[in-house]
Amino acid sequence: MTPDLTTEPKRDAPLLRPRGSNHVGMRQFNERVVLQAIRQNGSLPKADLARLTGLTAQTIGLITTRLEDDDLLIRHERVRGRIGQPSVPLALNPDGAFAIGIKIGRRSTDWLLVDFTGRVRQRKTLSYPFPDAESLLPVLGQNMNALCDELGPQASRLVGVGVAAPFQLGGWHKMLGLSDVQSDTWNQIDLSAAVQGMTDLPVSFAKDTSAACVAELVAGRGRDLKSFLYLFVDTFVGGGLVINSHLHGGIHGNAGAVASLPLHLAGLGLGTPEQLLSHASLWELEQRFKIHGLDPAAAYDERAMQAPYAIETRAWVESAANALAHSVVSATAFLDMDAIVMDGSFCRPLLELLMQSTREALGRYDWQGLWPATLLTGSIGSDARALGGAMLPLHANFAPDRDLFLKVGV
Repeated sequence: MTPDLTTEPKRDAPLLRPRGSNHVGMRQFNERVVLQAIRQNGSLPKADLARLTGLTAQTIGLITTRLEDDDLLIRHERVRGRIGQPSVPLALNPDGAFAIGIKIGRRSTDWLLVDFTGRVRQRKTLSYPFPDAESLLPVLGQNMNALCDELGPQASRLVGVGVAAPFQLGGWHKMLGLSDVQSDTWNQIDLSAAVQGMTDLPVSFAKDTSAACVAELVAGRGRDLKSFLYLFVDTFVGGGLVINSHLHGGIHGNAGAVASLPLHLAGLGLGTPEQLLSHASLWELEQRFKIHGLDPAAAYDERAMQAPYAIETRAWVESAANALAHSVVSATAFLDMDAIVMDGSFCRPLLELLMQSTREALGRYDWQGLWPATLLTGSIGSDARALGGAMLPLHANFAPDRDLFLKVGV
């Protein structure tokens, strides 16, 4: 299944209401440009909005009035003390719209209710050794509907659901200890269609690490970077690729699929080359814990940095950092980008340790002929995949470009 990530979900009653004019399309586009400017820059007075968007003061006045009438913008306190008349900053109304993001992973599923500013209002989490399709699918609908119910009357302002999951949830099943039947069951399920059958809201789908990359692009480091490789360390490591402020999906929607990167040359008497996921995934850390009779779930929380887990964690970090540095050098040779952004579904102290070790490993490579890579810490964390999923419908309804993965520079 290769989802169309550029298709805007349809709504029967868009919150940006069509206007009675021959210029409806242009008006709505300009409204979205204004909303995007405020989303990227924070609260702004009308004069700054005019300067940033290139629209006239009169046009900005008309647009902001309409957006206030639609409850999408709110006014802040007047700012005094500057030359001229006091200015009134305009900001996104957190209650203006809502979306639900669902991350379906190999170790857990998360449901997030996200408001118009991108803030998480409610969350639900279900952990498991591996998801059983027959059990998980009904829970998907129950928790999604529970989040809708918690909104009460504001549920009418829900604009959609975004689902983030691996393209092949049953992939690498032998490594995970799954049967062929378990693997085939998930690989034959159309998750987007399954979730769509549970709700009247429009449903969008994205690969989980692509969704995480979208969250970083729109709400994190991507605000200051035009091109970067995104690495996300989870049960299996994955990634995304941003070029000129677009998430670049590639022909099959799988660009940035670093998990499959081979770590040495084939045909050297060493067998089939190991892939990056064998060294830089939390699955490997889980196995280290299991061997010593420790809880493998500790790989995803603060226990990983505490005794008796810390010894195995540090050994894993050394191996993972070397493998990640290899992928960074390889990517830099091909892509010559601004930076590499790395995040993961574990605690932040472990991320910082992995970042430090990866930087040290990068120093052991020969960079002759290359520009050394800038390695940056991701800003979203374990919520990145579900948050990126929620941004799919928010962007489709309120961003200037129908392409989710275009960050409009205004």
